Amino acid sequence: MSPSTPSPIAFPDVALPASARRLRAEVRAFVDEERARGTVLGRPDSWLAGWDPGFSRRLAGRGWVGMALPTEYGGAGRGFLERYVVIEELLAAGAPVSAHWVSDRQAGPSILQHGTEEQRRFFLPEIAAGRCFFSIGMSEKSSGSDLASVATRAERTAGGWRLTGTKMWTGGAHANDYAIVLARTDDAEDRHAGLSQFIVDLRAPGVRVEPIHLISGEHRFNALHLEGVDVPDGMLLGRQGDGWQQVTGELAFERSGPERYLSTFPLLVSLLRELAEHSSVTAEQLTQVGLLTARLHSIRRLSLGVAAALDSGASPDTQAALVKDLGTRLEGALVDTVRGILPTAADPHATPGSHPELLAFALLHGPGYTLRGGTNEILRGIITRGLEQH
Repeated sequence: MSPSTPSPIAFPDVALPASARRLRAEVRAFVDEERARGTVLGRPDSWLAGWDPGFSRRLAGRGWVGMALPTEYGGAGRGFLERYVVIEELLAAGAPVSAHWVSDRQAGPSILQHGTEEQRRFFLPEIAAGRCFFSIGMSEKSSGSDLASVATRAERTAGGWRLTGTKMWTGGAHANDYAIVLARTDDAEDRHAGLSQFIVDLRAPGVRVEPIHLISGEHRFNALHLEGVDVPDGMLLGRQGDGWQQVTGELAFERSGPERYLSTFPLLVSLLRELAEHSSVTAEQLTQVGLLTARLHSIRRLSLGVAAALDSGASPDTQAALVKDLGTRLEGALVDTVRGILPTAADPHATPGSHPELLAFALLHGPGYTLRGGTNEILRGIITRGLEQH
């Protein structure tokens, strides 16, 4: 099987729009073109580690960034399910989508839902064109997944707000244009109250970005220091004090997409290619691959359900947390199972795209799987509360 061959695990288009099959073929053709350019390397975690603004702009030129945004704001008006097809194919191929990832996945939809008309007119067309990139300013050093305990404060000024505090694990802050920052605007007995969201210019005075290097040495994340950053009134996102409701709705976008079960998918594809070249594949090996594939398709069905709910205007927070919890466990299990089936030594210096190199890449990124988007313990609390309410 050649590297340009589409994924050997087909994604059925059941429950997707009739146009999905045609759209999927279009995306695969585009990916083949990009692969020939040398931009699609087939690596795991491409939504985090595949930074390529040029690729993002070419993707936007096809109408595949901001797909779910209305046409009046520069989007394609195609909805979350059709966007799902595009994202699925890009992640399965290991395409470099991280430059526009947060803007497309959650900043755009959040601004559409909560932003002022002026904010929509200013930001959304630029996002859809692949020219405006966002970071997430949620987690803090002593907060982690417990967002209600954030200490970053926003104090009233004559013309707006002054933000002071530090956000941790702020992906892409060293290269992006803006961040949506969660800050405390009021003291309240209920720690979920008194929070608000702000759109912060990452090049504004008082913004200091400190690199956080991964165990691999990669610079993907940062500590985002807000040292008295002045934010005008017009950059308050939504209503003052509604930050908690807004951010939990935003997390439904972050926790439920195909990235929650496809981050390590290129490694599974690589395993199948390696096994295809072996003359003696055991029944036990095939069973293990089959179990992985079954888990993947089961989580995909749950994820599709969340996308359908988002299309209908619902906020499926509990379902999204379930997808993330199950997907996170699959990501780790996939790496461990691949190592057991094919005991190849991981080698980060091996030929790019080779099985040893992909395995090393997945192993080095593995520690982050259970952290980003909320730890499994936090997610299970959300799931439990959601079930109790129903």
